[in-house]
Amino acid sequence: MSGHGGRGRSRRGGHEEEEHENSERWLISYSDLITVLLALFIVMYAISQVDQQKFIALSSSLSAGFNEGSTQMSVLDGTTGTQDGITPQTDTSISEDTSRLVTGDLGLGEQAANPTPVANAASDPTVAAAEAELAHLEDVKAAMAAALAAQGLSDQVTFRITSRGLVAGLVANDVFFAPESATLTDAAGRVLDSLAPTLNGLGEDLSIEGHANTLPTSGQYDSNWELSADRATKVLRHLVEVNGVLGTRIEAVGFGDTRPLVSGTDDAAMAANRRVDLVVLSAAPDNVRALLPTLAGQ
Repeated sequence: MSGHGGRGRSRRGGHEEEEHENSERWLISYSDLITVLLALFIVMYAISQVDQQKFIALSSSLSAGFNEGSTQMSVLDGTTGTQDGITPQTDTSISEDTSRLVTGDLGLGEQAANPTPVANAASDPTVAAAEAELAHLEDVKAAMAAALAAQGLSDQVTFRITSRGLVAGLVANDVFFAPESATLTDAAGRVLDSLAPTLNGLGEDLSIEGHANTLPTSGQYDSNWELSADRATKVLRHLVEVNGVLGTRIEAVGFGDTRPLVSGTDDAAMAANRRVDLVVLSAAPDNVRALLPTLAGQ
């Protein structure tokens, strides 16, 4: 009896069952790894969307910050990087542009309404690039002006530089078109023939833009929209069909009377707003083009 009782106690004794191991604990580490990889891909994608000038400005600012108060070379100071192979500037004067990049003030696809370039172009690659683009557009302007002068047509085209590029304003008076007509005159053909060699030598795309004043139409066109668009199209067709400009790099658009060049309803304003603009579209990045009007003094 005593032996039997002893065996009973051994079965009912204070034996504790072994705790089961948590087999799903690895999910915590796995989720942390996935989160880190997601953050890495987001950073890589963001870097891939920044143009070269902005990347240089950002790396230069970070390099200057890491090196401040230390003689140790920063990892951003390499001279054989895959971006451009040049040594970035470490002048902290570009930190303002870097902060604007981070906050989105110089975001892609946007143009600054009132561009204010940094005074020291040597320390800001964006300003240096804008000055180089301005010099190029000025050279194009000079070549076009010289070709017109050789034909005695200098007073038929006006030039201005905007954030879009070089605008050659074709004075849409009776020299180019008869009233309420889109048929090019012989003088208009001579102007386009003079400009064509310079245009064919460029790599930029071209935009032909028709504009009208506020006087209503009364002829074959229902509105100034149709008239301005037809005039732009006629200029485009002459450049493509007669002068050999590639159709893949030129477009035509009519703006009617929605974008006047001069305010007012006097004769001078009406004449200035009835025009066709030939725009050499700058291929520079948005933040570079935004500085062009200020650098050009316009």
